[in-house]
Amino acid sequence: MMIKTLKAAAWASAAMLALAVGQPANAMEKTEFSVCWSIYVGWMPWGYLEESGIMDKWADKYGIDVEIVQINDYVESINQYTAGQYDGCSMTNMDALSIPAGGGVDTTALIVGDFSNGNDGIVLKEGDSVEALAGQNVNLVELSVSHYLLARALDGAGLSERDLTVVNTSDADMIAAYATDDVTAVVTWNPLLSEIEATPGSTKVFDSSNIPGEIIDIMMVNTETLAANPDFGKALTGAWYEVMGLMAAGDEAALTAMADASGTDLAGYNAQLATTKMFYEPAAAVEFTQSPELPQTMQFVAEFLFDKGILGEGAPSPEFVGVEFPDGSVFGDEGNVKLRFDTSYMEMAANGEL
Repeated sequence: MMIKTLKAAAWASAAMLALAVGQPANAMEKTEFSVCWSIYVGWMPWGYLEESGIMDKWADKYGIDVEIVQINDYVESINQYTAGQYDGCSMTNMDALSIPAGGGVDTTALIVGDFSNGNDGIVLKEGDSVEALAGQNVNLVELSVSHYLLARALDGAGLSERDLTVVNTSDADMIAAYATDDVTAVVTWNPLLSEIEATPGSTKVFDSSNIPGEIIDIMMVNTETLAANPDFGKALTGAWYEVMGLMAAGDEAALTAMADASGTDLAGYNAQLATTKMFYEPAAAVEFTQSPELPQTMQFVAEFLFDKGILGEGAPSPEFVGVEFPDGSVFGDEGNVKLRFDTSYMEMAANGEL
């Protein structure tokens, strides 16, 4: 399970570290690279790439070396990428905008892998609608994608956070907390969500399938490193889509290896994949990333981050950080573009050019 947790202290420390370090000093031509990832259904292929030798095969094709490193703490993986210790890192679109981009590290969305399509949800003991949240305490990991999901749900129901009380709760404590009489509403992600939803008397009133395409899981890479080393992007992208082909074909050995590595069995992993919109085909990822909906999504995300005071040090507005899209358009400050959605490498994969 990916720990989609970004507490205020972690955001602040990462931002200060990024400002102190700036762009990695190794943003130049080189032959050795490393990327990091953490446990989550849509990111298990990165571990399989390393263990199966598929990454080595593609790296050898381009005469480079790429190491894929698992980091158990999701926040720490982003912090280390932001500090320049890795050339790339798996993270959500929200976290990319807030930590590396908000901290001044120019970052590119190289591979848009999936979006949550039911993996994140709101569960109540009392009530059967989002409107029933009014007046209740709601337990969630504060300043996480769960918090964002709640904000989007409340907005659609004509409510705001002022109508309820958010109780910051660790993901490690969520199931135990829900088992108490005092906790009546939670927002969380799989596999915790499935277990909590299965509790008798529980009702899921909203999930990420209600806001499709907004919680996006991506391999982000340093923009300067990518520009100086296009073969790095080609090797990563080629290796990724080889594994996507195996998954799409239902390769049991590959899927079982990913399930084992994530602490579940094949059935459990397939259940998590069922609520994840994986882009197995590069053309589908390109179409999604080039869609007119993505700029609107990133505006929602920027407004949420600004409202919570976590969109970069001293951000004066939600448009503090510029986000560039494949057509060259920018949301936010065109003079401070630090997050870029680039489909060129995924297009190479789609066209058989890798």
